[in-house]
Amino acid sequence: MDLGAFSVSLAVSNLKDSREFYERLGFAVVGGDADQGWLILRNGDTTLGLFHGMFDSNILTFNPGWDQAGQETPSFTDVREIQAALKADGVALVSEVESEAGPGSFVITDPDGNVVLFDQHR
Repeated sequence: MDLGAFSVSLAVSNLKDSREFYERLGFAVVGGDADQGWLILRNGDTTLGLFHGMFDSNILTFNPGWDQAGQETPSFTDVREIQAALKADGVALVSEVESEAGPGSFVITDPDGNVVLFDQHR
């Protein structure tokens, strides 16, 4: 099962301060909109999303169909296929994919309560 690109989405209290902190660690802004309260930062193959006021906790994020540089991959495991495999294996879903094709997302939590988002954009 190919889960796609991995990133950590951080729920931050101050977008500007968080951006400056991670830029000191060598991250650079590669996307997002600060006026909307979110930025995407990258350092090599490591991607962080900074989100202010959008959710309550940090989220582990997988993007089927994208590589670590945020580029589309020629083939990938569809988010609905990943969801079905996890359900068949007894993993409880917090939310499920609602569409039958194209973009979609679902959420699970790990045994420690960490939120895991599968977010397919194509």
